[in-house]
Amino acid sequence: MLVKAYAKINISLDIVGKREDGYHLLRMIMQTINLYDLININKISNGIELSCDKPYVPTDCKNIAYKAAQLFMNTYNIKSGISIEINKNIPVAAGLAGGSTDAAAVLRAMRSIFNIDADDKELIELGLKLGADVPYCIVGGTALCEGIGEQITTLELFKDKILVLVKPNFGVSTKEVYKNFDMEKVFKHPDTEALMEAMRKNDLEFVSKNMKNLLENVTLKKYSILKNIKDLIIRDGALGAMMSGSGPSIFGFFDDSIKAQQCFENLKKKYDETYITRTI
Repeated sequence: MLVKAYAKINISLDIVGKREDGYHLLRMIMQTINLYDLININKISNGIELSCDKPYVPTDCKNIAYKAAQLFMNTYNIKSGISIEINKNIPVAAGLAGGSTDAAAVLRAMRSIFNIDADDKELIELGLKLGADVPYCIVGGTALCEGIGEQITTLELFKDKILVLVKPNFGVSTKEVYKNFDMEKVFKHPDTEALMEAMRKNDLEFVSKNMKNLLENVTLKKYSILKNIKDLIIRDGALGAMMSGSGPSIFGFFDDSIKAQQCFENLKKKYDETYITRTI
């Protein structure tokens, strides 16, 4: 099976509390974008073989897609093996769920390949054992994600919105960002309800001007270059710009494809991992 594993952006990321185990309780609007890894998955006689076209991506049990295959095989008592070949297009450690979406794609593909009678709810429960973004990546589209990411409410699709996305030449650790987040320094939370209503009405301007990510308080403070990227995207005509996830990727929404193209060309000169894409 050849499958596409799509990246995501956050249109909002709110932190509403903390569990006893240290996990933060989230309320966030997630959106799939048309930037994807291509994953070729085949049945083999035994074991797990994983390869990737990018040398910096681990190909052993450190890779979340490998862990997903292992978990699936153990859960459903699968005796034969699987080979996973990843063509990586989504930047890593970028706040775009690049690893999580690969893991979700592996779970979905293995369900088909081995003809396992498991619904999405079952896969979501498995996905949560791998990482907080995996459950959403199993569902995809436009969704409100709550809890630690496992409570998913699908929303009306907010598709075909043009965006320019920039991943500067460094990654960030999600764990570190959450560790440095201080709720007492938050004075304004995202208005998630207003954003969902605007998305339902297809009001891109309201969404662009009101989207909010509380983790910017941590990552933007540490890397001032991210503020500069936001400013450049807005200067080039974006309706609004924001960091996705724990960062460091920054995206901006455009209502004009010519302006978006110009912004893409300007930023591509400075940042290799610059993309022009759309919501799906």
